[in-house]
Amino acid sequence: MREGTYKKIMVATDGSKLCKKAVETGIEISKLSGAKLYAVYVIIPTTHSARDFGWEKAAMEHFRNEGEKATGFVEEAGKAAGVEVESLLLEGHPADKIVEFAEQNDIEMIVMGTLGKSGLDRFLLGSVAENVVRHSKTPVLVVRG
Repeated sequence: MREGTYKKIMVATDGSKLCKKAVETGIEISKLSGAKLYAVYVIIPTTHSARDFGWEKAAMEHFRNEGEKATGFVEEAGKAAGVEVESLLLEGHPADKIVEFAEQNDIEMIVMGTLGKSGLDRFLLGSVAENVVRHSKTPVLVVRG
């Protein structure tokens, strides 16, 4: 890969250990090409039951903290590698928001993992990666953890 191949790369993270390899790969490609790296974490809106029980504010605060921790990890790793990183927290359906952000911001490559945290989350992130691959006009690199 020659320098200047990419200018804007996005790494989608959920903060899981399994996404670490995708983060490392996104940083390495950014470093090799001189690209700016966008660290994106998507907060899924709270459910009706969370609103009904008054947990919405606490749930959103929790997910915002998780997102800041996940993107902070990317920032730290990028800084150590000499890569410029901009962190963003988006809210909505993860696949839709990832694709939308990439298209609206001229992202040239999306890097993401195949699996998420655990249990249902593991299934969901696999589903997110599949949906991003299916709907993105931007090239997607899916990295196995």
